[in-house]
Amino acid sequence: MSFCDPIADMLTRLRNGATAGLAVVDIPHSVLKGELARLLKKEGFIKDYLTEKAGIRKILRVYLRYGADEKSVIQGIRRVSKPGLRRYVMAAKIPRVLGGMGTVILTTSKGIMTGRDAKKNNTGGEVLCYIW
Repeated sequence: MSFCDPIADMLTRLRNGATAGLAVVDIPHSVLKGELARLLKKEGFIKDYLTEKAGIRKILRVYLRYGADEKSVIQGIRRVSKPGLRRYVMAAKIPRVLGGMGTVILTTSKGIMTGRDAKKNNTGGEVLCYIW
Protein backbone atom coordinates (compact mmCIF):
# COMPACT_ATOMS: atom_id res chain seq x y z
CA MET A 1 0.00 0.00 0.00
CA SER A 2 1.54 3.33 -0.98
CA PHE A 3 0.81 6.67 0.56
CA CYS A 4 1.41 10.14 -0.80
CA ASP A 5 1.99 11.56 2.68
CA PRO A 6 3.05 8.98 5.31
CA ILE A 7 3.22 11.56 8.13
CA ALA A 8 -0.38 12.66 7.48
CA ASP A 9 -1.37 8.98 7.48
CA MET A 10 0.29 8.49 10.89
CA LEU A 11 -1.39 11.56 12.36
CA THR A 12 -4.77 10.49 10.97
CA ARG A 13 -4.40 7.01 12.48
CA LEU A 14 -3.56 8.55 15.87
CA ARG A 15 -6.49 10.98 15.66
CA ASN A 16 -8.95 8.25 14.62
CA GLY A 17 -7.66 5.84 17.28
CA ALA A 18 -8.01 8.47 20.00
CA THR A 19 -11.52 9.37 18.84
CA ALA A 20 -12.56 5.71 18.79
CA GLY A 21 -11.08 5.09 22.24
CA LEU A 22 -8.55 2.49 21.08
CA ALA A 23 -5.69 1.51 23.36
CA VAL A 24 -3.24 0.62 20.57
CA VAL A 25 -2.72 1.91 17.03
CA ASP A 26 -0.50 0.12 14.47
CA ILE A 27 1.34 2.24 11.90
CA PRO A 28 3.76 1.20 9.15
CA HIS A 29 7.28 1.91 10.46
CA SER A 30 9.81 4.44 9.20
CA VAL A 31 12.65 6.24 10.95
CA LEU A 32 10.83 9.59 10.73
CA LYS A 33 7.65 8.14 12.26
CA GLY A 34 9.72 6.54 15.03
CA GLU A 35 11.27 9.90 15.89
CA LEU A 36 7.84 11.54 15.82
CA ALA A 37 6.55 8.88 18.24
CA ARG A 38 9.58 9.50 20.49
CA LEU A 39 8.69 13.20 20.66
CA LEU A 40 5.01 12.45 21.34
CA LYS A 41 6.01 10.20 24.24
CA LYS A 42 8.44 12.80 25.59
CA GLU A 43 5.72 15.46 25.48
CA GLY A 44 3.20 13.14 27.19
CA PHE A 45 0.72 12.65 24.35
CA ILE A 46 1.18 8.88 24.15
CA LYS A 47 1.98 6.23 26.78
CA ASP A 48 4.58 4.29 24.85
CA TYR A 49 5.58 2.97 21.44
CA LEU A 50 7.58 0.05 20.14
CA THR A 51 8.73 -1.37 16.84
CA GLU A 52 7.67 -4.90 15.96
CA LYS A 53 8.42 -7.07 12.99
CA ALA A 54 5.30 -8.19 11.11
CA GLY A 55 6.43 -10.55 8.39
CA ILE A 56 8.93 -8.77 6.19
CA ARG A 57 7.84 -5.32 7.34
CA LYS A 58 8.09 -3.41 10.60
CA ILE A 59 5.19 -1.76 12.35
CA LEU A 60 5.19 1.00 14.90
CA ARG A 61 2.81 0.07 17.72
CA VAL A 62 1.65 3.19 19.57
CA TYR A 63 -0.11 2.96 22.94
CA LEU A 64 -2.49 5.90 23.34
CA ARG A 65 -2.86 7.76 26.60
CA TYR A 66 -6.15 8.65 28.28
CA GLY A 67 -6.98 10.81 31.29
CA ALA A 68 -8.88 9.85 34.43
CA ASP A 69 -12.20 10.69 32.75
CA GLU A 70 -11.42 8.27 29.85
CA LYS A 71 -10.87 11.27 27.57
CA SER A 72 -7.93 11.16 25.17
CA VAL A 73 -4.90 13.32 25.95
CA ILE A 74 -4.70 14.12 22.23
CA GLN A 75 -7.43 16.68 21.64
CA GLY A 76 -6.32 17.61 18.12
CA ILE A 77 -3.62 17.12 15.53
CA ARG A 78 -3.08 19.26 12.44
CA ARG A 79 -0.63 18.61 9.62
CA VAL A 80 0.93 21.91 8.55
CA SER A 81 3.59 21.23 5.92
CA LYS A 82 2.34 19.00 3.12
CA PRO A 83 4.12 17.45 0.13
CA GLY A 84 2.51 20.01 -2.19
CA LEU A 85 3.22 23.01 0.03
CA ARG A 86 6.13 22.97 2.47
CA ARG A 87 6.05 25.44 5.38
CA TYR A 88 9.38 26.65 6.73
CA VAL A 89 9.96 29.03 9.63
CA MET A 90 12.93 30.82 11.10
CA ALA A 91 13.76 30.34 14.77
CA ALA A 92 12.31 33.73 15.71
CA LYS A 93 9.01 32.99 13.93
CA ILE A 94 8.21 29.53 15.38
CA PRO A 95 4.45 29.57 16.08
CA ARG A 96 2.79 28.81 19.41
CA VAL A 97 -0.14 26.42 19.57
CA LEU A 98 -3.05 27.47 21.80
CA GLY A 99 -0.93 30.10 23.53
CA GLY A 100 1.75 27.56 24.47
CA MET A 101 -0.61 24.78 25.62
CA GLY A 102 0.05 22.70 22.49
CA THR A 103 3.22 21.58 20.75
CA VAL A 104 4.78 22.41 17.40
CA ILE A 105 6.90 19.66 15.86
CA LEU A 106 9.63 20.70 13.43
CA THR A 107 12.16 18.90 11.34
CA THR A 108 15.42 20.82 11.41
CA SER A 109 19.00 20.33 10.29
CA LYS A 110 19.66 19.00 13.81
CA GLY A 111 16.84 16.44 13.69
CA ILE A 112 13.17 16.40 14.65
CA MET A 113 12.37 18.54 17.67
CA THR A 114 9.64 20.52 19.35
CA GLY A 115 9.26 24.23 18.78
CA ARG A 116 10.48 24.91 22.32
CA ASP A 117 13.73 22.99 21.72
CA ALA A 118 14.20 24.62 18.31
CA LYS A 119 13.94 28.08 19.90
CA LYS A 120 16.54 27.10 22.53
CA ASN A 121 18.89 25.89 19.78
CA ASN A 122 18.08 28.94 17.61
CA THR A 123 17.17 26.62 14.72
CA GLY A 124 14.36 26.99 12.22
CA GLY A 125 13.00 24.31 9.93
CA GLU A 126 9.96 22.72 8.36
CA VAL A 127 6.81 22.71 10.49
CA LEU A 128 5.47 19.14 10.43
CA CYS A 129 2.41 19.43 12.67
CA TYR A 130 0.62 21.02 15.60
CA ILE A 131 -0.66 18.81 18.42
CA TRP A 132 -2.76 19.80 21.42
